[in-house]
Amino acid sequence: MEIIVDGKKYIAENGETILQVARRNGIEIPTLCFLKGVNEPASCRVCVVEVEGVKNLCTACSTKVFDGMVVKTNTNKVIRARKNAIELLLSNHNQNCLSCPKNLQCQFQKLCNQFQCTNKFKGEMNEFAYDDTNHAIVRDESKCILCGKCVAVCAKRQGCSAIGKVGRGFETKVSTPFDRDMQHSACVGCGQCVLVCPTGALTQKNDTSKVMDILCEDDVVKIAQVAPAVRVSLGEAFGNEIGTFVEGKMVSALKELGFDFVFDVNTGADFTVVEEAGELLERLERKENLPLFTSCCPAWFNYCEKFYPEYANNMSTAKSPNEMLASLVRYYFEKQGKKVKIVSVMPCTAKKREILTHGVIDQCITTRELADLIKLKSINFNTLEDKKFDDPFGEATSSALIFGVTGGVTEAALRYAVFKTTGKKQGIVEEVRFSDGVKEVSVDLAGKKLNLAIVHGLTNAKAVMEEIKSGKRKYDFVEVMACPGGCVNGGGQIYVDYDKVDVEEVIKKRSASIYKVDGDCKFSGSEENKSVAKIYDELLGNDKHLIHDLLHYKRADKNFYE
Repeated sequence: MEIIVDGKKYIAENGETILQVARRNGIEIPTLCFLKGVNEPASCRVCVVEVEGVKNLCTACSTKVFDGMVVKTNTNKVIRARKNAIELLLSNHNQNCLSCPKNLQCQFQKLCNQFQCTNKFKGEMNEFAYDDTNHAIVRDESKCILCGKCVAVCAKRQGCSAIGKVGRGFETKVSTPFDRDMQHSACVGCGQCVLVCPTGALTQKNDTSKVMDILCEDDVVKIAQVAPAVRVSLGEAFGNEIGTFVEGKMVSALKELGFDFVFDVNTGADFTVVEEAGELLERLERKENLPLFTSCCPAWFNYCEKFYPEYANNMSTAKSPNEMLASLVRYYFEKQGKKVKIVSVMPCTAKKREILTHGVIDQCITTRELADLIKLKSINFNTLEDKKFDDPFGEATSSALIFGVTGGVTEAALRYAVFKTTGKKQGIVEEVRFSDGVKEVSVDLAGKKLNLAIVHGLTNAKAVMEEIKSGKRKYDFVEVMACPGGCVNGGGQIYVDYDKVDVEEVIKKRSASIYKVDGDCKFSGSEENKSVAKIYDELLGNDKHLIHDLLHYKRADKNFYE
């Protein structure tokens, strides 16, 4: 069918909304409450347009097109209506924008500026709560505009329902059940709510000042270690395309910040592959505590502890690559009599909670916080030379790099397990890639059939857990990543304007960047990492007890999120 928008003809499909047609053709219609496929309540009224023959203004996000429809998106009537809607929201909004963590990255602020909004509706305001009890996320009710995105993402994508709308009318607010603090709610710290919040109502815990303090310390070896997915997002903060691979400049920036050594968490991931694959083979032989659940994702670990505690013993005892590398780094330097301070850079807000239990890592910052530090120090990121990670914890295989993508842990473990059982090198395992949410795969491992499940997004994890619990599904190995798409779409990654790009496209571009490096890498299996073998032999002396103490969680620690 054909419709006319602002005097120009466009082709539209039956069932499409005005907003869909507009976005596909580069026509800007602002939104606040709309999040494709997740939150489409048409409640904010910011996307209203005129439709010829219709008396009242129509919401573009919910109004279906029809053949011959005539739409006007920028008339005076439309602009006044949008401005009034924004100013009504502004009247009950804390306007301390300059000190807000979302300043200049706030979608609501951008619209207030675009429509030249004033505080003409100023009047009584709600009493607001400020909750910073959670180790990962800060909740500031005074910034909330009740768009509902966070509520929808938490319920529909993550299956936690840690927050929801409560109260009526003027008293309506977003809160936790029974108004408990976030730390004692169903929140698992994944940060997906932070990614979609259009204001500063939900932000990450900011630890940049603590990192600055560490960088000022004397007589301390200052170490940064960086997760795989950070290098395909960080560049976006400096104007690069989504998914640009900036590993070399990232290392250089960390050196400029003042770190003595910059190590690659991919090295830790290679150790995780060895330990987790070994654990899988051992459990298969003993036929106990199956399926084996991956333990790399702290939000998933937390979710399992809170919602399915009876499966705690199915969780791998192997530490996450972040914790595993830090344990090795600390042991390496302290054995030399040196004092170290370790800062991990993660794409994940939940990692801020993970590090508190073991005391191995001193501070954890997200990709966004690293970008903020680089800007604070006036470092011109895009002109930096490319540098390599430091030895002895800078060598890694592409098996480790793909940990940043859903299915990556499974693929890396399979590559190593095939080598251990057959002596043959396993190439790319296409079957475990590109899952829509849950992917079931059966593979042959030295004549034994293995049933695997690759899961991302905790709503999908809930469905799989219920299938396992009921006995309808039997798996040997289950990989779960809390965030849709895996770490490339972690809650601590660089903010993306979801009015301009869908989350699926973000995941696809960042994943493609990782897979390209994997395809080009000479060493794709963790067994090929000579540094790993050397560390096992020379640093750890192949001492099984020492290796287990450094690289595995103790069972007593399994409920380490409380």
